[in-house]
Amino acid sequence: MIDLSVYKIFCKELAKVSSAIIRKYFRTDLSIESKSDKSPVTIADKKAEEAMRELIAKHFPDHGIIGEEFGSINKEAEYVWILDPIDGTKSFVCGAYSFGTLIGLLQYGEPILGVYNHPVLNDFLIGDNSITEVNGTKTRIKNCEKLNEAILLTTDHLNIEKYQNLDKFNQLIRKVKLYRNWGDCYGYYLLATGYADIMIDPIMSSWDLLPLIPIIKGAGGVITDYQGNDAIKGKSAIAASSQIHKEVISSLN
Repeated sequence: MIDLSVYKIFCKELAKVSSAIIRKYFRTDLSIESKSDKSPVTIADKKAEEAMRELIAKHFPDHGIIGEEFGSINKEAEYVWILDPIDGTKSFVCGAYSFGTLIGLLQYGEPILGVYNHPVLNDFLIGDNSITEVNGTKTRIKNCEKLNEAILLTTDHLNIEKYQNLDKFNQLIRKVKLYRNWGDCYGYYLLATGYADIMIDPIMSSWDLLPLIPIIKGAGGVITDYQGNDAIKGKSAIAASSQIHKEVISSLN
């Protein structure tokens, strides 16, 4: 088994350098650009990713990088870093706290490390598929065994209708205890730390999804795509406790 200790320490350095930049711009008068998919991007997104890329290039020059803002380099390498400097930019520019930085590490295409870091709240969540810790303390997903006891989260209700079956999703909402749009990576953080039971995203990019896989698995949860297939190859996500994940999948499909 590979020793991940060096990479775990390095993840903290990536989180530190990106946090310093992002905090500086939070709740300031930012200029907001629109990307080709009409999603927002700011100078904070760009500068934070640039800083992380520079650090990776300095310490691990043979490693590849896949980032949201500046694309891919050497993505066929044995080790490839996944960077999403601000996952939840819409929340960030609105001054809301439901955003974070996602960092992942792949080995031969398999996610072996995942990080959620909140630059303002100083929550550092790291998972390696076996264990997940928040600020150095082990965390686990709640043992929710029934849908009628579950707290369900998603990022954007409108995306359910756009990409999946809205009627089935609305039926699921009526089965659970509570439904809220506390989304993007923040929703997966709430799941991994025991404050939510189901997190659903009907559409995701690789930089949104891949870092979350070791976090959710390390916290004892199950994460797949919307149809229940391997999340690594997916473009959507359903994450939940092992007791109810299959029921969620069957309800939505």
